[in-house]
This record gives sequence, C-alpha cells and structure tokens, in this order.
Amino acid sequence: MKLFSFDLYTDEDVIIVNASIEGKYKFRLALDTAATHTTIDSNVLYFSGYELKNSIGEKEIETANGIIVVELYNLGQLESLGIIKTNFEVQVYDFIAHGITSDYDGVIGLNFLREHKFCIDIAKKEISIF
Repeated sequence: MKLFSFDLYTDEDVIIVNASIEGKYKFRLALDTAATHTTIDSNVLYFSGYELKNSIGEKEIETANGIIVVELYNLGQLESLGIIKTNFEVQVYDFIAHGITSDYDGVIGLNFLREHKFCIDIAKKEISIF
C-alpha cells in the first residue's frame, strides 16, 4: 500500500496530486473521480517536450460547462500517486486559450486508476493506493 497526503483548506477545495511526464516535467492534477479520462493542459504537454501537432485524434467530451473538443495524445510515461502508466492516452485542452486558470494543470480521471484499488480518506486527508 502507498499512502499520500493532501491538503484541503475549505470544503470547496479539490484534491491536488503531483504528477510527472517522462519522469521529468512535474505538474499538479486535480483528482476527479467523476472524470472518466485524464485531461491535461496543452502547455504541460508542450513543456514536457511533446509536439502539439502530433495529436492522434480528437474527441468531443461533456464537461460541467458544456461540450468541448479535446486532442488525444499518447504519453510515453505518466506518473502520479506512485502509479506509472506507459503509452498512456490523455486528453489535452488549451486551458489558457479558453480562459481557464487554476492552481492545477488538469485532472486525473478514473482511466488512470482503473487497475488499482484506492481509498480517499477525507477526514485524515490521505489517499491509499493498493
């Protein structure tokens, strides 16, 4: 079992976890158990050394704010919560171009956690990965 702590300052805060691409570029993602797929900001992809022109396709997704079009990319390696995924497909969206600013760079969706048992203990502010 791996154990990770997180901070919640108010009841409206989101759970933020650290992540890295290719073990180099480090960034922060919101843990979103309502999201089916992992989505990251296009700037994270660019700063990680990926060419934005190398999308493997696009897809329409429904968000809380309506339907958007995201680009699809295969990452060589994505790591978060002690889990390493290789050749992992993510959705990419240009947050800044669409007026989205936040303290995190995307969301970890259930596709990242699919093969793992996990527990979010809000009272202890801990995430257990089994």
